[in-house]
Amino acid sequence: MLLEHKHTAEAIRARLAKGAKPNYLRDWVYGGIDGAVTTFAIVAGVVGASLSANIVIILGLANLLADGISMAAGNYSATKTEVDDLERLRAMEKRHIAADPEGEREEIRQILALKGLEGDTLEAAVSAITSDRDRWIAMMLAEEHGQSTTIRDPKTAALSTFGAFVVCGSVPLAPYILLSADVAMPVALVMTSIVFFTIGSMKSRWSLARWWSSGLETAVIGLGAALVAFTIGYLLKGLAGTAA
Repeated sequence: MLLEHKHTAEAIRARLAKGAKPNYLRDWVYGGIDGAVTTFAIVAGVVGASLSANIVIILGLANLLADGISMAAGNYSATKTEVDDLERLRAMEKRHIAADPEGEREEIRQILALKGLEGDTLEAAVSAITSDRDRWIAMMLAEEHGQSTTIRDPKTAALSTFGAFVVCGSVPLAPYILLSADVAMPVALVMTSIVFFTIGSMKSRWSLARWWSSGLETAVIGLGAALVAFTIGYLLKGLAGTAA
């Protein structure tokens, strides 16, 4: 059986020495899917309303910049909130250890007891963990508060979201910029479907879903949103002041 990594003593030691690294996959997936969905929905809505290709380009570019920046800012704020909350809990545990070390040791003792340790083994483990304040605090953050000390950088998270949004969101617009209006929509539909499927397939690498199942799921969600936009545009096209 092919395993994800080696389990020799040297390999384990090297892997643990590197430590866990933050993963920005969800920021990329979040931005990529939303960029493709919202931009293609705008394209579909404008086409459904029988408006000109110039309107597609104008609204699409406006969406790429405005919505992309908005999503990046929102992700930055949300991620920074996680960082701030972790630091708040870390500072709280430092205060508690300084003010009531025996109470905090008892918390460690009960946490380890719930994991099956007892007797001399339990006391030795408590002593080992509480002999190092950083290790002590890290365990309290993980076990008492359910916090991961591997936190994403807010700026990197925001840039990942914005970059993916712009790159994937540009795909539905490219045919209208590079091709004639009569063939742009079919080409945009095919290219955007490929983007949806590709993002979903890549996402499956970090899940238990089959690559084709995850790809189809993402494609159905994205194209479903575009269909809704097209239908609304078609039904309301009489309200548009300028038809193609």
